[in-house]
Amino acid sequence: MSTALLLEKWDLQCKRNNKDHRTSDTGSQRLLVRRGQSFLVTLHFSGRTFKKEVDKLTFHVKTGPRPIQTSGTSSSFPLSSSLKKAKWSSAVEGQDGSSMTILIFPPPDARIGRYRLTLEVSTEGQGSSCDLGEFILFFNPWSKDDTVYMESEEARVEYVLTQHGQIYQGSKDFFLGIPWIFGQFEEGIVDICLQLLDTNPKFLLNQDKDCSRRNSPVYVSRVVSAMVNCNDDNGILYGRWDNQYEDGMSPLSWNGSVDILRRWEKFGCQPVRYGQCWVFAAVACTVLRCLGIPTRVVTNFESAHDTNSNLIIERYMDQNGKRQPGSRDSIWNYHCWVESWMGRPDLAAGYDGWQALDPTPQEKSEGVFCCGPAPVKAIKEGDLHVKYDVPFVFAEVNADVVNFVLQDDMSWKKTTYTSLVGMKISTKSVGSDTREDITHHYKYPEGSREERAVFAKALHRKDPAPAKGGLKVRIKASEGINNGCDFKVFAVLVNNTAEEHRCRLRFGTHVISYNGALGPEISFKDLRNITLEPYAKRTVPLRILYEKYGHCLTQDNMIKVTALLTDLGTQEVVLGIRSIYIKNPDIKIRVLGEPMQKRKLVAELTLTNPLPTPLTGCVFTVEGAGLTDGQKVQEIESPIGPGEEAKVRVDFVPRRSGLRKLVVDFESDKLKGVKGYQDVIIAPPPKWSRP
Repeated sequence: MSTALLLEKWDLQCKRNNKDHRTSDTGSQRLLVRRGQSFLVTLHFSGRTFKKEVDKLTFHVKTGPRPIQTSGTSSSFPLSSSLKKAKWSSAVEGQDGSSMTILIFPPPDARIGRYRLTLEVSTEGQGSSCDLGEFILFFNPWSKDDTVYMESEEARVEYVLTQHGQIYQGSKDFFLGIPWIFGQFEEGIVDICLQLLDTNPKFLLNQDKDCSRRNSPVYVSRVVSAMVNCNDDNGILYGRWDNQYEDGMSPLSWNGSVDILRRWEKFGCQPVRYGQCWVFAAVACTVLRCLGIPTRVVTNFESAHDTNSNLIIERYMDQNGKRQPGSRDSIWNYHCWVESWMGRPDLAAGYDGWQALDPTPQEKSEGVFCCGPAPVKAIKEGDLHVKYDVPFVFAEVNADVVNFVLQDDMSWKKTTYTSLVGMKISTKSVGSDTREDITHHYKYPEGSREERAVFAKALHRKDPAPAKGGLKVRIKASEGINNGCDFKVFAVLVNNTAEEHRCRLRFGTHVISYNGALGPEISFKDLRNITLEPYAKRTVPLRILYEKYGHCLTQDNMIKVTALLTDLGTQEVVLGIRSIYIKNPDIKIRVLGEPMQKRKLVAELTLTNPLPTPLTGCVFTVEGAGLTDGQKVQEIESPIGPGEEAKVRVDFVPRRSGLRKLVVDFESDKLKGVKGYQDVIIAPPPKWSRP
């Protein structure tokens, strides 16, 4: 009879496995692997070597608080001669005396999450069991058998591994990329993302059922969409849009997701104050990339919020073009959501690929504030029956706009516009900070036969295009609209007919928030008798003074310009609307020192006050994944006068090598959410050779 085989020690090969599974940015202290790809475990036996004729090794993996084999959350599998690609399996990779290297294969449809790995050793009826430790399993876009598989290596690196990005804000006429640190591999973030899954109401209601469904990126992404906002649960972010942020952080102040997620975990899963659409989207992007689902942030300019699902945005305006109560529908200057890449085995063929997910709480889906995953292909084709929430996203990019303008006789004049919504849909390009326009993924060209046919299909009726009038109004703006400066806007009036028209022009500006909420009026001009000659064009200027807008400008830095032209003969009404973005000053960033891992660097930050009044309460906040180990905050106690420089130096020690992004935010009493960034290439430490 053979003596019992005794396991003396073991090695989960964390450093090697994490590198092979592209999780090494999280460190090498524990095992983090991806499904559909084997990992190594080394076993060291004492007394004698392993003999397959008499010794039997059986591995056990378990995840969740109640592991059950029938739920896919528990599995036992023996050491065999080869790996089985459709289920948990193990095989010998090599043997050296009393040491063995084992390959363990998690199937490509395994449940993601935290696992316990145990080994049972048996020799002719004598047995022992050993807990080998914990590992964390993620989705795997590098595995062709995983439903999140992406073919392009550049895309996989961008949408799973890259820890920084650009989020587009502003208006369709002037957009800018805001830098953001996703930080999905920063310290503690993996555990927070798993805690997020274990805090969701579906898990609390039925732990076994929830964990058993974590093999599906469709299910997991929908949970994340609901949990990033706190409306129905102990979610991460509290949304607020009224510019009252004194008891929290202004949404524009955040540089990245890491501080938000850490605050949520630190304070017992209490909502972090405050978020708006790009913050919700960016945090969802962090969580989904961390879990291994390829994800990107998308911005839709002129984004419709259709509250009654009729695919029409109804707006009521008074005689001066100012919006009046009457409908909850609205058009946001921009709105951000995320797209995640996955197969849709729950649907008919043709809907794989990018899926829209929107964690901003707007409307409920199946009783919960979440949205998606909605196949982008279904949105483009108007397939509103496809789950999840395709009608809502379709309206965001395709809704028609109907304006009801109050006339002097108190009647309402109706005008319809079919090409105002869903403009310049944008995301960061793969491998660079440039903007990629993906509007064509969501819709056919505006006004095209295909676009109108899809809209008619979505409404289940024929939808003739509105008649084209002879009068047109468009808004122009002067170049270089900088905060602190006066500038001009122009109403360009065009008569496309052979007749002369006598008209009235009401031309005004208001402060506006990015979600369409109007603030105070800044300026207004009423020209009661304008003559437009046949085929003529006339330009009417309106001057905007800083002394009028400076004290009431919101943190969104936006002004809405409205020009309402009324034909005095026919009573035809033509409306021109444009949102103007007021540009903040640039932050100059200089990195001083030799950029090398574990060697101190200094960032010199400079901002020149562009306003005619002093700035007080000036604060620079610096953050970078792999660079700063969290946020670095530097305050300036003295006021910064007009034209003077606010300048600080911030020390940091890079923890990781490679291309990194240093993101800077500047806050003061009168300038909010000023952003800047600098790419820094960090060299690895030198390998000194000794004689």
